[in-house]
Amino acid sequence: MADHFLVQKALLASIKDSGLTPGQPKILDYLQNHNGCVQKDIAKGCHIEPASITVILKGMETKGYIERKMLNGDRRSLYVFLTDKGKEYIDYLNRKFKKIENAALKNFNEDEKQKFNDLLMRVYENMLEYDKEEKQQ
Repeated sequence: MADHFLVQKALLASIKDSGLTPGQPKILDYLQNHNGCVQKDIAKGCHIEPASITVILKGMETKGYIERKMLNGDRRSLYVFLTDKGKEYIDYLNRKFKKIENAALKNFNEDEKQKFNDLLMRVYENMLEYDKEEKQQ
């Protein structure tokens, strides 16, 4: 938890002048690979409650990072798209993420970095399974 806290603290400190709020970088990161998805998929992919995602997306839309559109006359679902400004912020965030990642993994060789990533993916998958089991009880 301390590692997570320090990485999160470094990231928030590095983007403090950007105008991004704490939940927004995660959503921009998600949208770079899922542009044009529905709000509930963003909530699920970012592990954010649906009510919270609504508030975060409203702020992002107001700031011009995203736009929400209805497609094919489907009034039940709004699709979320990055704007040019949102894409610029993704480039900005990717540079910040890379700098922090490089600092965190300094003195790790490539094999160690790969093994570390593999282990983190296993932890993630285990926790998804745990969460699913807990919800079934």
